[in-house]
Amino acid sequence: MISNLTFLLFGTLLAATPCEDLKSLAFPDATVTLAELRPVGAPVPTAPAPNPPPAEPAPLGGDIALGRGSSGPAGPAGGPVPSFCRMAGVLKPSKDSNINFEVWLPLPAAWNGKFEAVGNGGWAGSMQGYPAMEAGVRRGYATAGTDTGHNASDGPSGAFALGHPEKVIDFAYRAVHEMTVKAKAVIQAFYGRAPTFSYFNGCSTGGRQALMSAQRYPEDFDGIIAGAPANYQTHLHAADMDRGIQIRKDPANLLTRAQTSFLNQAVLNACDANDGVRDGILDDPRQCKFDPGTLQCKAGASENCFTPNQVAAIRRAYAPTKTKDGRLIFPGYQPGSETGWTVIRSGGAPGALEMDTFRYLTHQDANWDWRTFDLDRDVALADKRVGFINAIDPDLTKFKQRGGKLLIYHGWNDTAIPTENSVNYYTSVLEKMGKNQDDWLRLFMIPGAGHCRGGPGPNEFDGLAVMERWRESGIAPDRIIGANTAAGLTRPLCPYPQIAQYDGKGDPKDAASFACSMPRAK
Repeated sequence: MISNLTFLLFGTLLAATPCEDLKSLAFPDATVTLAELRPVGAPVPTAPAPNPPPAEPAPLGGDIALGRGSSGPAGPAGGPVPSFCRMAGVLKPSKDSNINFEVWLPLPAAWNGKFEAVGNGGWAGSMQGYPAMEAGVRRGYATAGTDTGHNASDGPSGAFALGHPEKVIDFAYRAVHEMTVKAKAVIQAFYGRAPTFSYFNGCSTGGRQALMSAQRYPEDFDGIIAGAPANYQTHLHAADMDRGIQIRKDPANLLTRAQTSFLNQAVLNACDANDGVRDGILDDPRQCKFDPGTLQCKAGASENCFTPNQVAAIRRAYAPTKTKDGRLIFPGYQPGSETGWTVIRSGGAPGALEMDTFRYLTHQDANWDWRTFDLDRDVALADKRVGFINAIDPDLTKFKQRGGKLLIYHGWNDTAIPTENSVNYYTSVLEKMGKNQDDWLRLFMIPGAGHCRGGPGPNEFDGLAVMERWRESGIAPDRIIGANTAAGLTRPLCPYPQIAQYDGKGDPKDAASFACSMPRAK
C-alpha cells in the first residue's frame, strides 16, 4: 500500500506531475537527483560489466547475457525507444545507506497502468537492470531498478560489506523494498494514480530478491517471477568453495574443454533417448543414471577416456555437497551440464563470487586465507552471521492471501546455481503450506537451459506475459511454450513435476509434438 506515503509526501497533489517537476519531490529518507524527459530514440544507459567478470565465456548462458540476471528470457524489442521520463535518486534508510535507484516512466498516453521492478545479478553494485527497464518501457511499464546500495567500482565484489553491516542489509533485502515503495510514490505523482498491478522480475541474485520480496514484503508485488534463484547464498557459495577446493587441489584432476565436451556427449549417448527423442536435451536429468567410471582408461589407453583422478573429480562435480554428518548443503551439477563445468577446467583459487561471502561477510577479514576453509565450520558461521541474506522461508501465506502469484523457473543445465536447489525450495513450500498450491505457485524446470538463459534447450519465453495472464485474467500456466530460435525448435515447458513427453510421431522440433504429463516410472 502506498496511499499513506503518497499523501505524506505530496499532500493534496493528486494530478499528474510533469517529468522535470519530479526533481522537487521531497522524501524523508531519499533525494531525487535527476528528472529528465528522454525523447523518442534517445540512447538509453547501458548496463555495466558484470561484477565479478566471468573467467571465461559460459557456453550454457549466464548472467552477463541477461544484464546480470535482471529480467528473465524476454529482452527488448527492436525499433526506437519510446519517449519516457527518467528519474534517479538516492535512498538512505540508514546512516550508512547510499542506495541508487531509477524509475523510468512512459508518457501517460503510453503507460499500461502497471509497474515492473527488475532485479540484479552477482554482488550487484551498479544499475544492472537497464536492459530490463528498457524492455519494460517498450511494453508500457513504469519500471525501476537499483544498485542495492554500493558501488562495484570501489573494490572487489563483496568488499563493500567489510565494516558496513547496514550495507549488507541493503544488499540482502532493504534496497529492493525501499526502491519499490519510492517507485510507487513516484508513479502516483507522475500519473496521478497508483499502478493497477505491480510485478517483480529477476534471475540469479534477482531470483533471490524475488523470493525475498514474497517472504519479507508480501504487499510489495502482485506477481513475482523468480529465475534461477540464488536464494540460499551462504550454502551455494559454501558448496562452490568446497567443490572447487576438492577438484582443484591436484592438477591431475582437471579436464580440458574438449574432454568436458566428450563427457557431455557420452552422457547424451547414454541418456538422451530416455525421454523418447534424441535431441541433445535431457528433459529430466535426474533420470540419467550415467556412471563416469565406464569411461575410465583401460591399461595402455589415453584417448577418449579419463584417468582415475579425473573420474573422481567428475563424480565430485555431480555429487551434492554435504557436511561430515551427511547434512545437505547444496545439490551438485546435473548430467547434461558438463560443457559448463568451468570449475574442472582450471586450477587456482576459488572464484571471487563465492570467496567473498566468506572473506568479507562471514570472517569479515580482507586477508582471510581461503585455504583455511572448513565446510562444516564456515557454513555454520556464515548462517549465524549473515543468514538473513538467504531467502529460504517456506511460509508464503501472506503473499498467497493477498492474491499474489509466484512463478519460479530454472534451467536443468545451470552450473552457476545447481538446479535442484529450486526443486528443494518449491518442495519446502508444499511441505509447509500443503500439497495443493498450484493456484498461486508454479515451478518450471527448463530442459537444456543454462543459467537464466542459453543452452541447447527451449530457454526463450516471455515470463512477464505469462504472469500477466495469470494474475490479471486468472489463466494459470498449464504449460509455457519455450523456444530456441538458433536451433529452430519450440517445446512446452511444464509445471513441475510434469515433463514434456514426445508423441513419437510428430516433428521433434515442434511443441505440438509434445504434451505435459507426469514422468513415466522407470
